[in-house]
Amino acid sequence: MTRKIRLIGIGCGHIDQVTYEAARAMRDVDYFVVTEKTTADNSEDPLVAARNQILNHYRGPDARTVAVADPPRERHPARTDTRARYGAAVDDWHEARASAWERALLDNRGDVGFLIWGDPALYDSTIRVLDRVLARGNVTGEIDVIPGISSIQVLAARHRVVLHGVGQPLHVTTGRRLGEAVEHGHENIVVMLTRSLDVLDGLGEWHIWWGANVGTEHEELVSGKVDSVREDIVAARRRAKAESGWVMDVYLLRPPRLS
Repeated sequence: MTRKIRLIGIGCGHIDQVTYEAARAMRDVDYFVVTEKTTADNSEDPLVAARNQILNHYRGPDARTVAVADPPRERHPARTDTRARYGAAVDDWHEARASAWERALLDNRGDVGFLIWGDPALYDSTIRVLDRVLARGNVTGEIDVIPGISSIQVLAARHRVVLHGVGQPLHVTTGRRLGEAVEHGHENIVVMLTRSLDVLDGLGEWHIWWGANVGTEHEELVSGKVDSVREDIVAARRRAKAESGWVMDVYLLRPPRLS
Protein backbone atom coordinates (compact mmCIF):
# COMPACT_ATOMS: atom_id res chain seq x y z
CA MET A 1 0.00 0.00 0.00
CA THR A 2 1.31 3.46 -0.89
CA ARG A 3 2.23 5.57 2.08
CA LYS A 4 0.25 8.81 2.41
CA ILE A 5 2.16 12.02 3.09
CA ARG A 6 -0.51 14.39 4.33
CA LEU A 7 0.07 18.15 4.35
CA ILE A 8 -2.56 19.47 6.70
CA GLY A 9 -3.50 23.14 6.81
CA ILE A 10 -4.24 23.99 10.43
CA GLY A 11 -5.20 27.64 10.19
CA CYS A 12 -3.54 30.32 12.25
CA GLY A 13 -2.78 28.47 15.47
CA HIS A 14 -6.08 28.05 17.32
CA ILE A 15 -8.02 24.80 17.52
CA ASP A 16 -11.16 26.58 16.29
CA GLN A 17 -9.44 27.39 12.98
CA VAL A 18 -9.01 23.71 12.12
CA THR A 19 -11.47 22.43 9.52
CA TYR A 20 -13.32 19.14 9.88
CA GLU A 21 -11.32 17.73 6.96
CA ALA A 22 -8.04 18.67 8.65
CA ALA A 23 -9.17 17.20 11.97
CA ARG A 24 -10.08 13.92 10.27
CA ALA A 25 -6.71 13.85 8.48
CA MET A 26 -4.89 14.29 11.79
CA ARG A 27 -6.69 11.24 13.16
CA ASP A 28 -5.75 9.14 10.13
CA VAL A 29 -1.94 9.30 10.21
CA ASP A 30 0.54 7.20 12.15
CA TYR A 31 2.96 9.97 13.04
CA PHE A 32 3.73 13.64 12.52
CA VAL A 33 6.99 15.23 11.46
CA VAL A 34 7.41 18.48 13.39
CA THR A 35 10.28 20.80 12.57
CA GLU A 36 11.93 22.51 15.54
CA LYS A 37 13.85 25.76 15.37
CA THR A 38 16.74 26.33 17.76
CA THR A 39 15.99 29.05 20.31
CA ALA A 40 18.58 31.38 21.83
CA ASP A 41 18.01 30.05 25.37
CA ASN A 42 17.47 26.40 24.33
CA SER A 43 13.84 26.56 25.45
CA GLU A 44 11.04 24.86 23.53
CA ASP A 45 10.30 26.37 20.14
CA PRO A 46 7.04 28.29 20.78
CA LEU A 47 5.70 27.34 17.35
CA VAL A 48 6.21 23.67 18.22
CA ALA A 49 4.30 24.25 21.44
CA ALA A 50 1.44 25.79 19.46
CA ARG A 51 1.40 22.82 17.06
CA ASN A 52 1.39 20.40 19.99
CA GLN A 53 -1.70 22.08 21.43
CA ILE A 54 -3.52 21.39 18.19
CA LEU A 55 -2.16 17.84 17.97
CA ASN A 56 -3.19 17.06 21.54
CA HIS A 57 -6.73 18.08 20.65
CA TYR A 58 -7.12 16.29 17.32
CA ARG A 59 -4.63 13.49 16.69
CA GLY A 60 -5.41 9.80 17.11
CA PRO A 61 -4.49 8.08 20.38
CA ASP A 62 -1.59 6.12 18.88
CA ALA A 63 -0.06 8.85 16.69
CA ARG A 64 3.44 9.89 17.66
CA THR A 65 5.56 12.95 16.96
CA VAL A 66 8.94 12.85 15.23
CA ALA A 67 10.93 16.02 15.92
CA VAL A 68 13.37 17.20 13.24
CA ALA A 69 15.81 20.06 13.78
CA ASP A 70 15.21 22.84 11.27
CA PRO A 71 18.40 23.54 9.28
CA PRO A 72 19.69 27.10 9.67
CA ARG A 73 18.71 29.57 6.98
CA GLU A 74 20.90 32.35 5.63
CA ARG A 75 19.32 35.68 6.61
CA HIS A 76 22.28 38.09 6.66
CA PRO A 77 21.28 41.19 4.65
CA ALA A 78 24.60 41.30 2.79
CA ARG A 79 24.05 37.75 1.51
CA THR A 80 20.35 38.07 0.68
CA ASP A 81 20.26 41.62 -0.69
CA THR A 82 19.37 40.72 -4.29
CA ARG A 83 16.66 38.52 -5.70
CA ALA A 84 19.28 36.07 -6.97
CA ARG A 85 21.08 35.82 -3.62
CA TYR A 86 17.83 35.54 -1.71
CA GLY A 87 16.62 32.81 -4.07
CA ALA A 88 19.88 30.91 -3.69
CA ALA A 89 19.69 31.11 0.11
CA VAL A 90 16.12 29.78 0.11
CA ASP A 91 17.07 27.01 -2.33
CA ASP A 92 19.93 25.90 -0.05
CA TRP A 93 17.55 25.89 2.91
CA HIS A 94 14.98 23.82 1.03
CA GLU A 95 17.65 21.30 0.05
CA ALA A 96 18.79 20.97 3.67
CA ARG A 97 15.20 20.54 4.82
CA ALA A 98 14.63 17.89 2.16
CA SER A 99 17.60 15.92 3.52
CA ALA A 100 16.34 16.16 7.11
CA TRP A 101 12.79 15.16 6.19
CA GLU A 102 13.98 12.34 3.96
CA ARG A 103 15.85 10.82 6.89
CA ALA A 104 12.76 11.08 9.11
CA LEU A 105 10.59 9.38 6.48
CA LEU A 106 13.13 6.61 5.91
CA ASP A 107 13.41 5.96 9.64
CA ASN A 108 9.64 5.77 10.27
CA ARG A 109 6.96 3.62 8.71
CA GLY A 110 3.34 4.43 8.02
CA ASP A 111 1.31 7.43 6.91
CA VAL A 112 2.78 10.76 7.97
CA GLY A 113 1.34 14.20 8.65
CA PHE A 114 2.96 17.62 8.29
CA LEU A 115 1.10 20.48 9.98
CA ILE A 116 1.05 23.65 7.89
CA TRP A 117 0.30 27.12 9.26
CA GLY A 118 -2.61 28.65 7.39
CA ASP A 119 -2.95 27.01 3.99
CA PRO A 120 -0.29 24.80 2.34
CA ALA A 121 -0.60 26.69 -0.96
CA LEU A 122 0.11 30.18 0.36
CA TYR A 123 3.64 31.26 1.35
CA ASP A 124 4.64 27.81 2.50
CA SER A 125 7.18 25.58 0.79
CA THR A 126 6.39 22.19 2.30
CA ILE A 127 4.94 20.94 -1.00
CA ARG A 128 8.10 22.02 -2.84
CA VAL A 129 10.41 20.43 -0.28
CA LEU A 130 8.55 17.12 -0.22
CA ASP A 131 8.52 17.06 -4.03
CA ARG A 132 12.32 17.20 -3.76
CA VAL A 133 12.30 14.31 -1.30
CA LEU A 134 10.21 12.10 -3.59
CA ALA A 135 12.26 13.08 -6.65
CA ARG A 136 15.37 11.59 -5.02
CA GLY A 137 13.72 8.17 -5.27
CA ASN A 138 14.58 6.88 -1.80
CA VAL A 139 11.15 7.60 -0.30
CA THR A 140 7.92 6.50 -1.93
CA GLY A 141 4.58 8.01 -1.11
CA GLU A 142 1.60 9.97 -2.31
CA ILE A 143 1.26 13.62 -1.26
CA ASP A 144 -2.21 14.56 -0.07
CA VAL A 145 -2.91 18.27 0.57
CA ILE A 146 -5.65 19.40 2.96
CA PRO A 147 -6.42 23.13 2.66
CA GLY A 148 -6.56 25.41 5.68
CA ILE A 149 -7.85 28.82 6.71
CA SER A 150 -5.25 31.47 5.88
CA SER A 151 -4.31 34.46 8.01
CA ILE A 152 -5.51 36.66 5.12
CA GLN A 153 -9.04 35.33 5.55
CA VAL A 154 -8.94 35.82 9.31
CA LEU A 155 -7.52 39.35 8.95
CA ALA A 156 -10.38 40.39 6.67
CA ALA A 157 -12.96 38.83 8.98
CA ARG A 158 -11.56 40.49 12.10
CA HIS A 159 -11.50 43.94 10.46
CA ARG A 160 -14.83 43.32 8.69
CA VAL A 161 -13.48 44.39 5.30
CA VAL A 162 -13.53 43.04 1.76
CA LEU A 163 -9.99 42.61 0.53
CA HIS A 164 -10.55 44.30 -2.83
CA GLY A 165 -12.80 46.81 -4.55
CA VAL A 166 -15.71 45.76 -6.74
CA GLY A 167 -14.29 43.90 -9.72
CA GLN A 168 -10.75 44.86 -8.70
CA PRO A 169 -7.67 42.62 -8.33
CA LEU A 170 -5.94 41.73 -5.08
CA HIS A 171 -2.14 41.61 -4.94
CA VAL A 172 -0.53 39.39 -2.30
CA THR A 173 3.18 39.87 -1.68
CA THR A 174 5.92 39.93 0.94
CA GLY A 175 7.36 42.82 2.88
CA ARG A 176 10.55 42.44 0.85
CA ARG A 177 8.62 43.21 -2.37
CA LEU A 178 6.07 45.75 -1.13
CA GLY A 179 7.89 48.68 -2.76
CA GLU A 180 7.78 46.90 -6.09
CA ALA A 181 4.02 46.35 -5.76
CA VAL A 182 3.44 50.03 -5.04
CA GLU A 183 5.61 51.08 -7.99
CA HIS A 184 3.57 48.82 -10.27
CA GLY A 185 0.37 50.56 -9.25
CA HIS A 186 -1.30 47.91 -7.14
CA GLU A 187 -3.96 49.40 -4.87
CA ASN A 188 -5.27 46.45 -2.83
CA ILE A 189 -2.11 44.93 -1.38
CA VAL A 190 -1.92 42.17 1.21
CA VAL A 191 1.53 41.86 2.77
CA MET A 192 2.94 38.82 4.55
CA LEU A 193 6.37 37.92 5.96
CA THR A 194 7.40 41.38 7.14
CA ARG A 195 10.59 41.46 9.21
CA SER A 196 10.74 45.26 9.60
CA LEU A 197 8.15 48.02 9.43
CA ASP A 198 10.66 50.08 7.48
CA VAL A 199 8.90 48.76 4.38
CA LEU A 200 6.06 51.18 5.23
CA ASP A 201 8.28 54.23 4.77
CA GLY A 202 6.69 56.59 2.27
CA LEU A 203 3.20 55.13 2.71
CA GLY A 204 2.13 57.39 5.57
CA GLU A 205 -1.21 58.39 4.02
CA TRP A 206 -2.15 54.86 3.01
CA HIS A 207 -4.71 53.02 5.13
CA ILE A 208 -3.57 49.84 6.84
CA TRP A 209 -5.58 47.00 8.33
CA TRP A 210 -3.00 45.09 10.34
CA GLY A 211 -3.04 41.97 12.47
CA ALA A 212 -0.57 39.74 14.28
CA ASN A 213 -1.09 36.13 15.38
CA VAL A 214 -4.64 36.44 14.10
CA GLY A 215 -6.97 33.65 15.10
CA THR A 216 -5.08 32.93 18.32
CA GLU A 217 -5.81 33.96 21.88
CA HIS A 218 -3.08 36.62 21.66
CA GLU A 219 -4.09 38.22 18.37
CA GLU A 220 -3.45 41.94 17.89
CA LEU A 221 -5.38 44.24 15.52
CA VAL A 222 -4.71 47.83 14.43
CA SER A 223 -6.17 49.94 11.63
CA GLY A 224 -5.87 53.52 10.41
CA LYS A 225 -3.53 55.71 8.40
CA VAL A 226 0.00 54.32 8.47
CA ASP A 227 1.55 57.45 9.98
CA SER A 228 -1.13 57.61 12.68
CA VAL A 229 -0.94 53.99 13.82
CA ARG A 230 2.63 52.96 13.11
CA GLU A 231 3.74 53.21 16.74
CA ASP A 232 0.61 51.31 17.78
CA ILE A 233 1.67 48.52 15.44
CA VAL A 234 5.19 48.52 16.89
CA ALA A 235 3.74 48.15 20.40
CA ALA A 236 1.27 45.46 19.30
CA ARG A 237 4.03 43.44 17.64
CA ARG A 238 6.01 43.65 20.86
CA ARG A 239 3.04 42.41 22.91
CA ALA A 240 2.36 39.54 20.52
CA LYS A 241 5.98 38.43 20.72
CA ALA A 242 6.03 38.63 24.52
CA GLU A 243 2.75 36.74 24.97
CA SER A 244 3.14 34.05 22.31
CA GLY A 245 6.90 33.78 21.88
CA TRP A 246 6.45 34.46 18.16
CA VAL A 247 4.84 37.01 15.88
CA MET A 248 3.38 36.50 12.42
CA ASP A 249 1.76 39.60 11.01
CA VAL A 250 -0.30 40.26 7.90
CA TYR A 251 -1.89 43.45 6.64
CA LEU A 252 -3.95 45.05 3.90
CA LEU A 253 -2.88 48.38 2.39
CA ARG A 254 -4.85 50.83 0.25
CA PRO A 255 -3.86 54.29 -1.05
CA PRO A 256 -5.69 57.38 0.27
CA ARG A 257 -8.14 57.69 -2.61
CA LEU A 258 -9.56 54.22 -1.90
CA SER A 259 -9.57 54.27 1.86
